[in-house]
Amino acid sequence: MSPTDELVPVLKKLRLSGVLQSLDLRVRQAADDTLAPSEFLYRLLTDEVERREAKQLDVRLRRASFEHAKTIEDFDFTFNPTIPKAKILELATCAFVARRENVCLVGQTGVGKSHLAQALGHRACVAGYSVLYTPAHQFLTQLRAARADASYDRRLSRFTSPDLLIIDDLGLRPLQGEEPMDLYEIIRQRYERSALIITSNRALEEWPPLFHDPLLAGAALDRLLHHAEVLVLEGHSHRDPRRRTKPAPKPSAA
Repeated sequence: MSPTDELVPVLKKLRLSGVLQSLDLRVRQAADDTLAPSEFLYRLLTDEVERREAKQLDVRLRRASFEHAKTIEDFDFTFNPTIPKAKILELATCAFVARRENVCLVGQTGVGKSHLAQALGHRACVAGYSVLYTPAHQFLTQLRAARADASYDRRLSRFTSPDLLIIDDLGLRPLQGEEPMDLYEIIRQRYERSALIITSNRALEEWPPLFHDPLLAGAALDRLLHHAEVLVLEGHSHRDPRRRTKPAPKPSAA
């Protein structure tokens, strides 16, 4: 039996069996470069740390349920130069998540709100935070269904427990039934406990009527905006093909 074979049960007992993936490589490297035992051990264990961190990041990204794999790096800031790049990059440090603050991205369709929201969520995952992305209509539908099968509290906790919740496209349609109270409850339970990103095509002054009750609207928006960065994104739509097509050159005069 080789020394490596003897190591296998020991590493499994220590939950370090992943070390075997790079053990042979590091052993050869140690021999070729005459590494000190401490340096060999450091490199071997660093491999294991990196593997575990990559696995944990993959889990966080899957649990975030992003619609698309969007990052800050692949966002085209030159397309709409009025978008505040410096402010977006500051948010990408995820300091607002650590401070348990909110971000509201407001602007017409196609200016990049969803991309930026998911990109900020991606950065939060990389930073080690738990994240959940949900279109507004989807989480409201889920809570409405949860009332019918008596799973409301459990379903609500799914939206209140992550370090960062991203609600995309709030206000595409008027809130109905118990939905204003559901949205208020999300905001109330997350207030000063965890961070929230909301995107909307509606200007902030259009948000109060969504709640159908001035008192409820006031209570919700007071909490939401107390510790919030509001960014109004302007410019033309990334999806408009007319903006990407250069006009044909005019024929020169004969």
